[in-house]
Amino acid sequence: MNTALAFGEWRFHGQRSFHGDTFSGNADTFSRLYVVWDPPRFPRLLPPPFSSALLLLNYSSLFLHSLSQYQDLLSYPWLPSTAPPAPSSSISNSSPRPSQPSLLVFSGGTAFNGVVEELKQLTTRVAHVLPVSDDGGSTAEIVRVLGGPAVGDIRSRCLRLSDQSNAEALAVRRLLGHRLPLDPKDAKSQWYDIVGGEHSFWKGVSRPYSETIRAFLVYFQNEILRRPNESFCFSNGSIGNFFFAGARIFFQSLDAAIFLFSRVSDIPAESLVLPVISTNDRLTLGCELWDGTIIRGQNEISHPTNGFMQPIDKGCSSVPALPSRIKRVFYMSSEGRNSLHEVFPMVNASVLDQLSNVDCIVYAMGSLFTSVCPSLVLRGIGEIISSRNCPKVLLLNGTHDRETSGFSASGFVTSITDTLNRKYGDPDSCMENLPNQYINTLLVPKDGQIPIDVQCLTSQGIFDVIMVESLCDPKVGVIFNPKSLIDTLANLIGRYMNTNVMKD
Repeated sequence: MNTALAFGEWRFHGQRSFHGDTFSGNADTFSRLYVVWDPPRFPRLLPPPFSSALLLLNYSSLFLHSLSQYQDLLSYPWLPSTAPPAPSSSISNSSPRPSQPSLLVFSGGTAFNGVVEELKQLTTRVAHVLPVSDDGGSTAEIVRVLGGPAVGDIRSRCLRLSDQSNAEALAVRRLLGHRLPLDPKDAKSQWYDIVGGEHSFWKGVSRPYSETIRAFLVYFQNEILRRPNESFCFSNGSIGNFFFAGARIFFQSLDAAIFLFSRVSDIPAESLVLPVISTNDRLTLGCELWDGTIIRGQNEISHPTNGFMQPIDKGCSSVPALPSRIKRVFYMSSEGRNSLHEVFPMVNASVLDQLSNVDCIVYAMGSLFTSVCPSLVLRGIGEIISSRNCPKVLLLNGTHDRETSGFSASGFVTSITDTLNRKYGDPDSCMENLPNQYINTLLVPKDGQIPIDVQCLTSQGIFDVIMVESLCDPKVGVIFNPKSLIDTLANLIGRYMNTNVMKD
């Protein structure tokens, strides 16, 4: 007898099953069957019926078969006119309060993570938009050997959003958040213990979870072994990144991998982690400096490491200064070396949909040109933001970094405006919108290092500049006090929504 878990609505031998239900049936060729499909959230995840995928887990083995081989087991009854039931509470957390505001946050995978937990107290209706062009750390090794988009920032945000309400949730989070040792031999040895199911990290993870997670780790390992000419370095590798990469390659879909990770880590259904570009291809970020220099690769722009596998330090003093300020960022072909190799990927349609409907748009603190601007430079983003009548909030950094050395507050605003206008890119797609069409509020950490040039901000049409309590982090310097930041955001959104109600 075998068990199947339904992520959607299916019929198994005539028995109707819904999201989160389990059912049993005879299928001698496998031990456990997981049907991965969720029409309400990912209608294009796997097109029905026969090109859909069944994830067949046989403990340490993983196989992919098409539905056409198992028509006697499953038939697909769902139609667009028939709305599937709401997800079971056993799969996701409780539904959001009706009064919760909705936010879209442009960020990278590090700086904004520190306020994610506090943000949950205000709302879980948040679309986190992240770039997929990071080419540093263990992400770089995955991309080098297996190709595909970078998943490190997405994995990092998913972990921050994951459930922490019980011992098993914490065990899953600990496993997927673990990094292997820096020493390559020690890292490889520990990896084999983990993928073999023998490491203590599996303690507290129940069999259904461990089978699912381990299956994709095994699949990732198998993909590496299929490339004998490429020696994979496990040093400082992220188990969550390996799981993500295995799922993405298996499904040939970044959205599907995010969906699976979200279910495994029990992220609230209304909290979305969206890659700004939904692709299976490698993406390379480039930048042009004001002196004409072209730099290839996010890592080289922000925090070059001279090719060594080591933890990233984004502090300004830890890396040499750029020879000139950054003029613009753009995407380039994987083998490109100059602006002649610029490419123009399509923005994720889900990002545009969220951007058109949220109550507040936030540009998060962090690496301006390599974390925030890679999302803003895409066609369609600036058009929608400029048309919205809602709070558009820039969270100013507390310190300078390599990318923004010498910047004032108005310099951040100018760079974001120029990026959204695509001012220095393709002349056929550039715009001339004003700064206050993109940013109408600036939140500043108290005692931060960035000069607040009020007169320049006023000339840009930005009059709402709010000081927020701060903390001093020994590694990165002045940062926002998370509670004060979220309280300020809540007051700002509430004030804006109340004003609109009075106008109506």
